[in-house]
Parts: sequence; C-alpha cells; structure tokens
Amino acid sequence: MDFRRVKDYFSWLYYQYQIISCCAVLEPWERSMFNTILLTIFAMVVYTAYVFIPIHIRLAWEFFSKMCGYHSTISN
Repeated sequence: MDFRRVKDYFSWLYYQYQIISCCAVLEPWERSMFNTILLTIFAMVVYTAYVFIPIHIRLAWEFFSKMCGYHSTISN
C-alpha cells in the first residue's frame, strides 16, 4: 500500500467516526470536550482490563483446578 491510500483510508475512518458519533454537528469546543471524555473513558477501560483481567484469570484457574483435582506446584 502506498502512503496516499493509507492516508485516504485513515481520513475515511475519521469521517466515519465523526458521522457515527455525531461529532460533525458539534462546535469545535464541544468536539474537543467529547473526544477528551471518550478518550478518558477508553483509557480507563484499557487500564482496568490490563490490571484486573489477569487477576480474574488466575483466580478462575485456581478455582477450576481445585474442582478438577489438579494442584499446581507454583507458589503464590
């Protein structure tokens, strides 16, 4: 892919984002506020998933391994 096609693709994606989220009809200060809030929420979701999903997977593994009778030799 050449640079022009990649640039056009990203501009098309950005246009789709504006249309779907109705950012195209907002004023510039409203658009920046909306994007800031959306980015903050997305960052919090990613951070929470990064921190808590491994803990829940480990706890689920311990729970099901005890149910099945498999005991791990890995110490906590």
